[in-house]
Amino acid sequence: MSGAAEEPVSPEAKEPDVLHRLENGVSWITLNRPAAMNAVTWDQRERVMALLAEASADPAVRAVVVTATGKGFCAGADLRGSPAAGERVVGDVARMIRQGAQRFITAVLDCEKPVIAAVNGTAAGIGAHLALACDLVLAAESARFIEVFVRRGLVPDGAGAYLLPRLVGPQRAKELMFFGDSVPAAEALRLGLVNRVVPDAELESLARGWAERLAQGPTRALALTKQLVNASLDTDRSTALAAEAVAQELNMSTADANEGVASFVERRTPKYRGL
Repeated sequence: MSGAAEEPVSPEAKEPDVLHRLENGVSWITLNRPAAMNAVTWDQRERVMALLAEASADPAVRAVVVTATGKGFCAGADLRGSPAAGERVVGDVARMIRQGAQRFITAVLDCEKPVIAAVNGTAAGIGAHLALACDLVLAAESARFIEVFVRRGLVPDGAGAYLLPRLVGPQRAKELMFFGDSVPAAEALRLGLVNRVVPDAELESLARGWAERLAQGPTRALALTKQLVNASLDTDRSTALAAEAVAQELNMSTADANEGVASFVERRTPKYRGL
């Protein structure tokens, strides 16, 4: 595609499990294990986390899209290779969750650029939480969201019990987690889990449109806004208002804030550069 910078892959190498391209200021991160419905491996998680960290640090990246190939967005964690119960000692599982699923979701929440999930199919378990941790969630009509943990006799991890009540309230969150039912995209929209639902063929186009619109915005202001909104759910009013004042103070030192004010005074469209 025009304006895209593809990462080189040697002819001998198999197609990577995570595809990446930078296009028009948007970092596209694509899970690429379609035969496994994109059940995420440890290596994939590490790669996605690295790309999100790079997005935060790179001025050329001004928005991020997380999506996947095939019919599944992410069917959860790939548990193959995990130690059997008899091979574990107390503390192993908690350590694995902290270093794996929790770091994975936290990387999305803490990314300093707005992150859009383009959910192209089933999002189950950690895959659902990956989507819900994003700042904006777009879903294809074929998408499904499943709190699959209860079906396996497991407790939700990957910040699920943190994210869901904040999106739909505690009773709805418990319903989703207690029963593990598949939630179609239209129902997810009604519940407030997603922002938009579109026909499958229109998902990429909508994600591109939203991401490129964000990429043309005041990047630092968006980062501070994301930080304020996320923190507001865990703080009291006085702390939230103090953080708001500090954020505005920091933001007013940016070139984009000055451009925004100047364009208003001069009655013209602002031209933000992400600085």
